[in-house]
Amino acid sequence: MSLRRLEVRDFRCIASTDLEFGGRCNLISGANASGKTSLLEAIFFLGRGRSFRTARNETLIRKGAEELLLTGRFDAGGSVRPVGVRYSREGFEARAAGNRVGSLAELATILPVQAIDPEVHRLVEEGPQERRRYLDWGVFHVEPRFVEQWRRYQRALKQRNAALRAEAPERVVRAWDPELLESGHSLATSRREYFAKLQPHVAAVGQRLLGTTIELALSDGWAAGTELRNAVEHSWPRDRERRTTHAGPHRADLSIRVAGDLAKHRVSRGQQKLTASAMLLGQLMCDDALGSPTAALLVDDPAAELDAANLERLIAVVLDLPGQLFVTALDPDMAAFQRLPVTRRFHVEHGKITPLL
Repeated sequence: MSLRRLEVRDFRCIASTDLEFGGRCNLISGANASGKTSLLEAIFFLGRGRSFRTARNETLIRKGAEELLLTGRFDAGGSVRPVGVRYSREGFEARAAGNRVGSLAELATILPVQAIDPEVHRLVEEGPQERRRYLDWGVFHVEPRFVEQWRRYQRALKQRNAALRAEAPERVVRAWDPELLESGHSLATSRREYFAKLQPHVAAVGQRLLGTTIELALSDGWAAGTELRNAVEHSWPRDRERRTTHAGPHRADLSIRVAGDLAKHRVSRGQQKLTASAMLLGQLMCDDALGSPTAALLVDDPAAELDAANLERLIAVVLDLPGQLFVTALDPDMAAFQRLPVTRRFHVEHGKITPLL
């Protein structure tokens, strides 16, 4: 599945554009702050309903405009499928082939999309929420039941925490425990099964990018070797005291070690970028091997904080992926970018996008 056409209106600095993309590699060049990243962000927003740069969707609307509108046409096995998203301060709306898209999860099945951007090191450096999101994105694309498991767990957790904050009687709070335990067990099981398949791919890509091992370890969100039921029971006094649920998949995390050391403690930002990139690229290779629809990959300014040799290695791994690529470059004449099998090329200046090839 690939994005063949994109119409953008009032997104970031892009007032209006209508572009046709190549099915393999699209190279986008331009100066800093010209709008290259905004174009990738628009593609990501079309596939995910959110930005990879900010959680505040209202900042995506061009200054002076009331709403943003993105319309795409996808090549899905020879047939063309139109998809559009609209966002205003009143809310978000998405449609596919004229029908309303009911959720962001449904939208993500239309155009699976992943991004490697200059802030990708956050996957290593920041808190567990980023790593849970990374893991769950992969599970979602290979396990059809996962979305419902996740929703059930989040609903039970929200209700249980609300009762804790309200200092409701124990029987009222713990009335949510059966649903929390059942959905939480299913959620954790799906994560573990996927994680076992993911690790070898991340290790292989890590060896290519870093020349050493990347070791991932999954914590379910409660003490290892303990059943979730027992963990929830044991944490009850603390839950009641602090008015929140402490044990469960919402506390899951991945630890990341490079050559035996915790990756977040490595000094080099470039090493962290390569580690996070290895995780994302390994995930795309894993999902492809498991038969998931091939995701489009957005690679924003890959030369940032990487020397020529590391950039070459990153591009070499990216080229092993079978899907559609969108790559931005400050200097498209760098040797590493000459290796890209470019089918369409664009230049961006002050939010105006000009096809060159």
